[in-house]
Amino acid sequence: MQNVLVLQHADFSRCDLSMLHGLNLSPPQHTAHSLRFPVAADFTLPATVKTKLDCQEIDAAVLPDMAFSDFGLIVSDMDSTLITIECIDEIAAGAGVKAQVAEITNRAMRGELDFEQSLRSRVALLKGLDEQFLHDVYEHILQLSPGAEYLLDECKKHHIRFLLISGGFTFFTERLQQRFGFEYQFANVLERIDGKLTGKVLGNIVDAQRKQDLLNKYRAKLSLTAAQTLAIGDGANDIPMLEASGIGIAYRAKPKAQAHADACINFGGLERIRGWFR
Repeated sequence: MQNVLVLQHADFSRCDLSMLHGLNLSPPQHTAHSLRFPVAADFTLPATVKTKLDCQEIDAAVLPDMAFSDFGLIVSDMDSTLITIECIDEIAAGAGVKAQVAEITNRAMRGELDFEQSLRSRVALLKGLDEQFLHDVYEHILQLSPGAEYLLDECKKHHIRFLLISGGFTFFTERLQQRFGFEYQFANVLERIDGKLTGKVLGNIVDAQRKQDLLNKYRAKLSLTAAQTLAIGDGANDIPMLEASGIGIAYRAKPKAQAHADACINFGGLERIRGWFR
């Protein structure tokens, strides 16, 4: 399969692409917001060129020349990926411990802390919080990432199954599934008794290994090859599923996750998942 160098930007008329002249590229295919240059299988984008593209907020990647409809399953993280927030940090605001919890979250996403241990320690700080704060976060704070609804619509249009796997909580993944009608969701279960959080998580934690296992389980269930799967994430706990998928995409991700991805979206929204492919 031929590879392509794909560039994505909102308005290429404002961009200087003169740094590409020395790469001996064939004329690109144009869409409204992307350029697709056919390249050899061993082509790599020089770091100096990548830096100049980054300075103009152009997302760039070298990928197999695939159609979006070639995929049968897209797997996505939730917090700071499909949605803009880290839900646990916003819940923690109700308990007056947002700064403390957010610092632990950030370190865990950078891969500096064990995910399960860090999650349990953060949830413990929420003990006694009224369940209403979960509703408040969902109804008043949670927002979809730019391009998320378009991506979900494109999955339906092309008959691609969508699996939301989160190290966050089912309270949110279930509501997003009901709202948008995608096929599968998995997350952690917050224990609630008499309308209060107990500070505990029920069952096994959805950690990095569990995310990878679920991707592989549903790939097999749908009789797909690894090449027919695409994963999207932003944190260190997403790395195994990024690597297990045919294409792993880091979205506004921590450096550790970006280093393990096939493509990174640092400037556009999730609509650029669709834009990487024909």
